[in-house]
Amino acid sequence: MIVNWLRNNGYASVLLLLARLYIGWEWLTAGWEKLTGAKGFSAAKFLQNAVAHPVTSHNEVVYPTYTAFLQSFALPHVELFNFLIPWGEFLVGLGLILGCLTTAAGFFGVMMNFAFLLAGTVSSNPRMILFGVFLLVGGRNTGAIGLDRYLFPLFDRWFHKPPNKPVVLKPKK
Repeated sequence: MIVNWLRNNGYASVLLLLARLYIGWEWLTAGWEKLTGAKGFSAAKFLQNAVAHPVTSHNEVVYPTYTAFLQSFALPHVELFNFLIPWGEFLVGLGLILGCLTTAAGFFGVMMNFAFLLAGTVSSNPRMILFGVFLLVGGRNTGAIGLDRYLFPLFDRWFHKPPNKPVVLKPKK
């Protein structure tokens, strides 16, 4: 019932717009600060700390696979993450604020929040995930008041073309 309301109701699109603007601003400013910071952004210390102090419960690492990923891939390729994190945050925020590709922006925002949570940072991530889930559940209605209103008809024409009619061979008389 609530899913149908979020996806189809005009009042829901207004509430989703407010949530989009709030979460979008959070992402946009976080990314902008990293992109324009005087010292530049480096994820190295964050990743080193996440590997040195992983999430534990009863003295056992809760996410050993994620910790291994950070240690064996993220740390050796920290320059890639120094690029992806600020630009990802900035572009997710921009997409949410403009209502452009909102479902994709919401998905990648939730993915980044989960990545930060798995690394052991709580901060505002749970709240942003909760809002992000509502944005994702809203589907097309999430961007109804935004650029998606104009993009989705184009996507429908490009990707949802009606199938060709099958050729029916009629026997000769």
